[in-house]
Amino acid sequence: MIPHWDPPSRLPLLPPVEVALARPVQAFPDPAGRRLAYEPKFDGHRVLIFRTEDDVLLQARSGRIVTTAFPDLRDAAEHLPAGTVLDGEVVVWTGGRTDFAAVQKRAAATRARAARLARELPASYAAFDLLAAGDQDLRPLAYERRRARLVALLEPYGPPLQPVPMTTDPELAATWYDTLPGIGVEGLVIKSLGQPYRAGRHWWKLRHSETREAVVVGVVGPRHHPRSLALVLPGDDDPVVSTPLSPAVRAQISAALRGLPAAPEPTAAGPAPTAKDMVGTEISYRPVTPELTVEVRQDSTARHAATTVMRLRGPE
Repeated sequence: MIPHWDPPSRLPLLPPVEVALARPVQAFPDPAGRRLAYEPKFDGHRVLIFRTEDDVLLQARSGRIVTTAFPDLRDAAEHLPAGTVLDGEVVVWTGGRTDFAAVQKRAAATRARAARLARELPASYAAFDLLAAGDQDLRPLAYERRRARLVALLEPYGPPLQPVPMTTDPELAATWYDTLPGIGVEGLVIKSLGQPYRAGRHWWKLRHSETREAVVVGVVGPRHHPRSLALVLPGDDDPVVSTPLSPAVRAQISAALRGLPAAPEPTAAGPAPTAKDMVGTEISYRPVTPELTVEVRQDSTARHAATTVMRLRGPE
């Protein structure tokens, strides 16, 4: 629920804002006469930053307000001009690589734990779009113009608020695609320089692998012998339910869960958390602490999207 506050009438954008997304491609798209921009694809936690006249709000992709989970980013964003709205990815770096499990731990933190985790796992914000500035909604402008204003806006501040790298050179983009997986960047996001910002899948994403990481946030069935998992995928904060686990993966998960403390069970006053399965049905799950990372494969048909757990990547 968005906290109550009285926004000045001149602010052009207020949460919740529906975000732009990317559709997967298997190769570099044909420009077809368009000028294209290429950005590294950071697998983190998608967040919009709203700098109001007297506050900062952070909105997740789902529309949920997550300001309390990232006090370090809130403090940094207080220096932005009123009316600024940024779109980007929250990432956490550990050992010179982006760490999706760490950023999910940050995203799931209670208010009481958020300050400590901000010190232990400081967040960085990779901004890739500027949606509003002052009293102006910039979404109708071409990406090229929004990008120029984004870079000019953030240049005086530096970390943890930084624009993502961008190039219009396809050869440099190919080099990034080949070399950046070493730091945990698994592909590219590709946009037309002339595009306005629109909700829906109007960008492209090119990844190295059909598999990706996901964080386990719950189990379906008995805690130590789950049938399926509730998972959070990079860039999203709405859990999804995996397809039924194979016997080998179930054994891996069961053994790993025995070494983790149980998450608090839902109280009688509130319903059990739910996540959607491949056909969109809401399934109840038992929450677990977000300490386990798995490798998943996503397969889509015209009607369904299935998330299959391939293997356990181990505890954080």
